[in-house]
Amino acid sequence: MTHPANGSTNSERVVIFDTTLRDGEQSPGASMTLEEKLEVADLLDLLGVDIIEAGFPIASPGDFESVSEVARRVKNATVAGLARASEKDIDRCAEALREAKRARIHTFISTSPVHMKYKLQMEPERVLELVASSVTRARNHVADVEWSAEDGTRTEIDFLCRCVETAIKAGATTINIPDTVGYTTPTEYEALFRMVRERVPNSDKAIFSVHCHDDLGLAVANSLAGVRGGARQVECTINGLGERAGNAAMEEVVMALKTRHDALPYHTNIDAKLLTRASKLVSAVTSFPVQYNKAIVGRNAFAHESGIHQDGMLKNTHTYEIMTPESVGVSKTSLVMGKHSGRHAFREKLKELGYDLGENALQDAFNRFKDLADRKKFVYDEDLIALVDDEIVTAHDHIKVLALMVMAGTQGPQSAALTLDIDGDKVTHQATGNGPVDAIFNAIKALAPHEATLELYQVHAVTEGTDAQAEVSVRLSEDGKSVTGRGADPDTLVASARAYVSALNKLILKRGRAKPEAMQAV
Repeated sequence: MTHPANGSTNSERVVIFDTTLRDGEQSPGASMTLEEKLEVADLLDLLGVDIIEAGFPIASPGDFESVSEVARRVKNATVAGLARASEKDIDRCAEALREAKRARIHTFISTSPVHMKYKLQMEPERVLELVASSVTRARNHVADVEWSAEDGTRTEIDFLCRCVETAIKAGATTINIPDTVGYTTPTEYEALFRMVRERVPNSDKAIFSVHCHDDLGLAVANSLAGVRGGARQVECTINGLGERAGNAAMEEVVMALKTRHDALPYHTNIDAKLLTRASKLVSAVTSFPVQYNKAIVGRNAFAHESGIHQDGMLKNTHTYEIMTPESVGVSKTSLVMGKHSGRHAFREKLKELGYDLGENALQDAFNRFKDLADRKKFVYDEDLIALVDDEIVTAHDHIKVLALMVMAGTQGPQSAALTLDIDGDKVTHQATGNGPVDAIFNAIKALAPHEATLELYQVHAVTEGTDAQAEVSVRLSEDGKSVTGRGADPDTLVASARAYVSALNKLILKRGRAKPEAMQAV
């Protein structure tokens, strides 16, 4: 079996197709700026991802720019763009991928009866015609073409086989049969791939791919079942990010294959030691927190509180751990540096944690570290991660928090004097509110007027102790658009101001972005 992206032949190799930047970013509130997407793309490339789906170029000028920049920047992975079965979509996608070292056009069309009738309003024969024409047009632009049968698991098997045969005949090198609505079960999904591969005459000329959503909590299980059925590409996202209940989580797929090689004799090219770093970065730029008991990358994934478990762990770690924390990049909380630590030591520590910042970003992060070290007794790895992630998220913001003074206590009203930098102009306002956080948010609204609704305000501590940094998440909604911002600081109120401003910056960017009709895909 030959993988078109690298020409290698290995029947046990599973190709990892990451769609965090496309399907993941479509999750309500998870939008990323261009700079954040490039930061994630760099890490995905370093992680060993085979294909990075960078976006949907026809969706908006912003999406086109993102795909183009990722295509220019990525050194090792194939860069893919999504396109519907239309000439404009495919041509626009090809244009965005023009400077990629390795480019893939990923085109799709719905094939299930309910989608063809109500979404496309097309007869099956017309859909078949579009499968052929769209793949042919994409193949005229690039050698690597993926075709997807949207809502494939609810498609009639005879028609699905006809579509797959048509796509391969037209030049598709990868065939994706997605569980678009998270409906199937592992047994059904494995059988589906076996059946299609057996019934389609030219199936050996393409790589088969799985793309599973987690509506029933089965995305990872279904993905692995698809691999057992003959698929050799898994489409997934970091942290399982994605629309509705999300996609299959890359870290879970990779570690399942790595840990249970006896039952699943396949491998990937992913550097598992970077999984935790990738999880933290995606969580930071999207402001989507990772649940504490999330498999592989959750805070409690390697924590043992039960006395029975602790006793077993002390005697032999294999009693309750099937993999080591180090295997996924988790290090024990350690005291790293203090206020007398120098810039060189700071840079080297960040490299250990997986960061490689440019000079300007490094200096800004170092200045914040020195300020943190003056205010906080102990500085831990988690503190540095929160600090640098916050710096990455806010580095290119149009609005920034410069200064904040708050009056709070039992004798109200509480007030906040806030100074913001708005595109280079310093502006100050004092406002009152029902509590200090309300006063801060009222001050922000006065300085940067908007009609957004506050949907979420959430605080958690980065480390233990009363001097721990606070990480605050704020979700704002306006005209059906939802964004989430994040801020970190030892002062919870400062972190709150930064989080609100971060969300506001994302909302401003999102106002200019519009999705085309029927953009949701696979």
